[in-house]
Amino acid sequence: MKKKTKNRVYVGIDIGGTKVAVGLVGQTGKLFAVRKSPTPEGGSGPRIFRLTKELIQELLKEEKIARARIRGIGLGVPGIVKPDHRDILITPNVGLSGYPLAAQLEKSFKTRVVLGNDVNLGTLGEKWFGVGKGVKNIIGLFPGTGVGGAIIMDGKLITGSQGAAGEIGHMVLDMHSPRKSAGLYGTVEALASRRAIERAIKEAVEKKVPTIITKLQGGKLVAVKSGVLAEALWRKDPLTMRIVNEVCRVLGQACVSLRHILNPDMIILGGGVMEACGDYMLPRIRKISAADPFFRGIDDCRVERSFLGDDAVILGAVVLLKQVLGEKISAGADYYPKVRADKSGNVWVNDKLVRKNIYIRADGKMKKLNGPAVSADLGLSRRLGINVLKQVCRKGPKVLIVGSVRGRVQITSEAKKFLREYGIEARLLNVKEAVKAYNAATERKTLVVYRREA
Repeated sequence: MKKKTKNRVYVGIDIGGTKVAVGLVGQTGKLFAVRKSPTPEGGSGPRIFRLTKELIQELLKEEKIARARIRGIGLGVPGIVKPDHRDILITPNVGLSGYPLAAQLEKSFKTRVVLGNDVNLGTLGEKWFGVGKGVKNIIGLFPGTGVGGAIIMDGKLITGSQGAAGEIGHMVLDMHSPRKSAGLYGTVEALASRRAIERAIKEAVEKKVPTIITKLQGGKLVAVKSGVLAEALWRKDPLTMRIVNEVCRVLGQACVSLRHILNPDMIILGGGVMEACGDYMLPRIRKISAADPFFRGIDDCRVERSFLGDDAVILGAVVLLKQVLGEKISAGADYYPKVRADKSGNVWVNDKLVRKNIYIRADGKMKKLNGPAVSADLGLSRRLGINVLKQVCRKGPKVLIVGSVRGRVQITSEAKKFLREYGIEARLLNVKEAVKAYNAATERKTLVVYRREA
């Protein structure tokens, strides 16, 4: 008798240099539970296995799911995995090289386990559930601790003879550069990873160049996190802006080279650096990529920011698992919530009536719109100021739709400059018009519903 699969769940795992994330995914591709923990210091294979096993067990217990309901486990690692999706060849930043992780997890959970490169899986997740839905030819470029890459052509992931295809971070852009990574000089990774940014900041500080990062890090520059870089950019720190502008130039030129080699429909930028600093970086990278005269008027390659963020690898791991199991994969449900409005201006988000000021970020998550900045700008002058924009635009929308119940709001001149700098289109409408425009928009979008003074 054929086993029922209606209530089966899939486990997706993202093992990174800083954290391990485990998620549970339903039949429709909806991620409904996640648990995270820092990657064990030293990152040995046995320790990572034990942590991963514990996270799965804790999540199953928390969600009251029996092990027998697990259809399989998909797992992304930061390194090269053989095309058999089981054997790890090398993971430079964690101690999993040659470790039998798939076999160990299969023994513990009595289910199929498949492995893949984390950026390959992240790009696969975006192709099926994120910004790449419906797109056939995609390049993933993910600057983080290093710089990862992935290639999807005609809807299929290209992994090469040893599973090492798509290592875009090791592509040489400057043969004369003294910057080195993984034994190679002048690579994308050597010039545009978080480690490259960190190294440039340290060298500048040693030369007595002032920067707010020293204060933000408490005087310690051992490891400059992406979140600190984002804060320094928001505060317009000159050194950080200069260094990150150079990183944008490198990534933009990498996009140009990739367009010439592979002619993709879309290049997706993800990873920790883009997740934290994408609002600042994306328009600059797009500008450099679009300046290439060769493709002007020929191709329409879109350079987009990862939509799924930290969820991309988990969902991509489940896609790979389903492919290996021979199961049908359906494009996931829209991650943006369902929004509707009636003639009186009442708004429902996922069938829940909205009674306060809210905004729906570009990653689809709804947040309350409140605080001193909102009161100062919208509450008194009904003018959208830069502080409110910084709050609602943090996830990098291409279009900002603002709906107001009592007349349309205005935008300050400083806010208009902010929108131009980040390449964001603003539409100021009444609530009913705004909801209609939001539902019709296909690009990365943010909706603000302003009902009353905060």
